[in-house]
Amino acid sequence: MPACTILFESRGFNPYHSYLYLFYSPMKLSKKGEYALRSMIGLGIASEVGRTLVQLPELADNEQLPLKFLEQIMLRLREEKLVMGVRGKFGGYRLAKPASKITIGSIIRGIDGPLAPLGCVSQSAYQKCTCPDEAHCGLRMLMLDVRNAITGILDRYTLADVVEVTLRKLRRGAMPLPYVPESEVVPTRVPATHARRLARRATKPRLDETEGVLHQLLGDYTI
Repeated sequence: MPACTILFESRGFNPYHSYLYLFYSPMKLSKKGEYALRSMIGLGIASEVGRTLVQLPELADNEQLPLKFLEQIMLRLREEKLVMGVRGKFGGYRLAKPASKITIGSIIRGIDGPLAPLGCVSQSAYQKCTCPDEAHCGLRMLMLDVRNAITGILDRYTLADVVEVTLRKLRRGAMPLPYVPESEVVPTRVPATHARRLARRATKPRLDETEGVLHQLLGDYTI
């Protein structure tokens, strides 16, 4: 166990909370990174419901994203070989490879760069820091733990994992699936008991930001 972790735990401090603070504060996801993830999840859902291509205006409308900004993001995702574009009146975008082969970490790196908080702890873009003794630097040890915590989540789960959870959540809530062609949409009547259950869920307080979220949505989810 890293020395910094032992130090924190010996003083009754949960280092996991520090990871969350560091990740979501100075190292928070950029808007471009957020929009890229939402777009990739959208394309993943489209693929699952049988759509071969999604045009950019539809993707922007479904995800409520600025079209011009989305165009720049999709260009970058194409350069990273994460999506493919087809020109023409009936063209559009699709995933460049199966969603199960795309990790969430790879999408973020492609848009925002390395996940590591400091260059000296980065595996993909190492940079020597200004510390006079890198091998014994306490800050570096802490940032190694932060990097491992972040990459341990973002490189563990794939786009397919997130798409699956999203679709299961939508189906369980009897919500219409996005990207399904109108000709294939079948109106569904929500049973009264289920409707009451959904109403109760809607009144529940938001989850604490220091807690995991996906694994709390439904007990049988794997993430």
